Amino acid sequence: MVHELADFERAADQCHLTTDQLTQVLFTEPTVFGHVAVDAADQPVGFALWFLKFSTWTGTSGIHLEDLYVRPAARGTGAGGALLTALADICVRRGYHRLEWVMLDWNPAAEFYAAIGAEVTADWLPYRLSGAALARLAERASSVTPVNR
Repeated sequence: MVHELADFERAADQCHLTTDQLTQVLFTEPTVFGHVAVDAADQPVGFALWFLKFSTWTGTSGIHLEDLYVRPAARGTGAGGALLTALADICVRRGYHRLEWVMLDWNPAAEFYAAIGAEVTADWLPYRLSGAALARLAERASSVTPVNR
């Protein structure tokens, strides 16, 4: 379904995830967590992949929802809402103060998110380092001495 999501986001050529990679981060050395929505026939119709983040302002962890995807045939059935509800429940039970995600500006899910009370954080801009820029910055690592404790 991750490749289906990439196709939906008009970026199928950018998705290189393999089953082995997903197995590694979900089960072997968990750094990502996931939920799968299934239909009445127990067939997967959607998923949510997420990881923990930390807020120095609240002093608590939170959830960053990396991907939420519902197959086209299952949209409008409540699968997406069920996945978000499960994540909200985790936040509340564990004392996390935030459930956050980003989405493409053309995604029609914006109306659904607004309807459940999600707010656009317009004053925060997403940044990304990748590819050559990431490699150039990493090359500077020998000139700094980070402290890990």
